Amino acid sequence: MGQARLPARRGLGCCVLVLLLLLGGSGSPGTTPPPRAPWAEEQGPVSEVGPWGRVRYEAVKKHLGAVGALSKQYWQYLACKVWQEGCEEEEKQQEEREASWGFPLVGQDYLEILSAWYCSFSKCCETGDCRIINNITGLEADLSGQLHGQHLAKEVVLRAVQGFLQSPRPQKALVLSFHGWSGTGKNFVARMVASHLYRDGLKSDCVRVFISLLHFPHHNYMDSYKAQLRRQLSETLQRCRQALLIFDEAEKLHSSLLDAIRPFMAQHDSKGQQRSIFLFLSNLGGNTINEVALEFWRAGRAREEISLELLEQRLRLELQEAAENSYAHSHLLREKLIDFVVPFLPLEYHHVKLCVRDAFLARGLPYTEATLDQVAQMMVFVPKEEKLFSAQGCKSVPQRINYFLP
Repeated sequence: MGQARLPARRGLGCCVLVLLLLLGGSGSPGTTPPPRAPWAEEQGPVSEVGPWGRVRYEAVKKHLGAVGALSKQYWQYLACKVWQEGCEEEEKQQEEREASWGFPLVGQDYLEILSAWYCSFSKCCETGDCRIINNITGLEADLSGQLHGQHLAKEVVLRAVQGFLQSPRPQKALVLSFHGWSGTGKNFVARMVASHLYRDGLKSDCVRVFISLLHFPHHNYMDSYKAQLRRQLSETLQRCRQALLIFDEAEKLHSSLLDAIRPFMAQHDSKGQQRSIFLFLSNLGGNTINEVALEFWRAGRAREEISLELLEQRLRLELQEAAENSYAHSHLLREKLIDFVVPFLPLEYHHVKLCVRDAFLARGLPYTEATLDQVAQMMVFVPKEEKLFSAQGCKSVPQRINYFLP
């Protein structure tokens, strides 16, 4: 039978005790006894016999006494940093350390490692960490290797996110607006951003996803939705020093909700300690993007020649003149709250084949070129004459490969 699992704190405490023993050389004999750790239990009399015996017990006791003062300082520091307990006393001790001595550098390094380790399996938003990883290298690799046919989206998203995170004091939130047909990769990129900025991806406490027709379906309840949205955004930004806020089906987001969103988009933390990224995902502008891609194909030009300046100009004109003026998306553009309009191009046949290949690889299944062609040919392609672009992009590819499983 397996041993009973120790509580998380107790397991961490054992690691801390070992650490303190390793760091104990900084103390001096004769100092006060070490503090009792939170998990300590009452012990009976120490046996004079056995492998430890009185002599070894006294040796350990003497060693712990030598590092007692330093151990207490380390414990208070760690308890405040990880669990936010005893922080008032820690602040007083911090003032004394600044006036006299500080933790040995190696000790600080080990405590940072322990704190990060603890936060890998426990909620640490209150500490300001929230398991934020900001893995820009991984984001760049996945955008290059897994996002097919979207040279503009790859460039804009990576440049915008990297520049924002590297800015010492951003003036406002970063706001990106994704546009394109369904299945072209908007949600895929949003999930990718979340997974590379946060250890828990979309499950992180610092990531919130709002779907217009799911979270705000009835126009008669907009006042209630507005209050709920304002509270949820406020709680997330208070809890996390870096938040990711995703609004799917943004073209259906009612304009009255903008009153709840706008203050957080324009919010500026003068100390540069609070950052937020807004992603708005919309099908609006998809036809304009497709028309430009079709024009380039008919002219015999590669789609990679399509520039962001050309598409962004035409997109902004269409979106600002949109008939759905009761929706927030057009207001965001008119008020210049959107930093980057990110176009997602329609996917061609060879892009769909790459999606099919990725779906097989993700499930660890074998495939052949013939199988990839069979799955891709199940998709509907438009326009009727050229049959150039997948009408659903890669959206239903993972479900379609089930037809070819043994």
